[in-house]
Amino acid sequence: MTPPPRDPHPEYHDPDAADTLYASKPPWDIDRPQRPFADLAAAGELRGRVLDLGCGTGEHALLAASHGLDATGIDQSAHALDLARAKAAERGLRVTFRRHSALELPTLGETFDTVLDCGLFHLFDGADRAALVTGLAAILRPGGRYFLLGFSDRQPGTWGPHRLRRTDIERAFTDGWRLDSLEPATLDILPDPTPVAAWLAALTRI
Repeated sequence: MTPPPRDPHPEYHDPDAADTLYASKPPWDIDRPQRPFADLAAAGELRGRVLDLGCGTGEHALLAASHGLDATGIDQSAHALDLARAKAAERGLRVTFRRHSALELPTLGETFDTVLDCGLFHLFDGADRAALVTGLAAILRPGGRYFLLGFSDRQPGTWGPHRLRRTDIERAFTDGWRLDSLEPATLDILPDPTPVAAWLAALTRI
């Protein structure tokens, strides 16, 4: 009998598995916003109600809140969310943090004007990627924007998550989306922090 295929991302189908990602400090948890998102915030590109998708310890939701925006962060890791709430308290910022799967966005029962995705989209392919895109369409208001920062195929080597090609992003967002820009960027990871090659995509829900 052929065994069932291994789930490559159990943390998004089993909430308890997500906490294993934060048993020690993960490489993406750099204790500050990623520079491309900080630059977007400084330029006034984050607007209205903001959702930090797969927020981890909350740096991008906190970034939005620091600019006076209504910010929510979701993640599957209860431990990461506890750390995010502690940061918000220390910084005197109001952010809503919820334990919720990025693959079940319609069940949030909320809509947003801006969605930030740092290092989540690049984890998924196949049915999970389709579920994420469908969910984004359900929670983004018309004219709302989705900003994606993901690992790029320009990064040498084979370690780390799936390397996104331009076409991975272009093909995922077709009907009901406008791709405003897709540019090379960098994503900082620990321990140095070391910048790795990334794509920064800006899309509008139409």
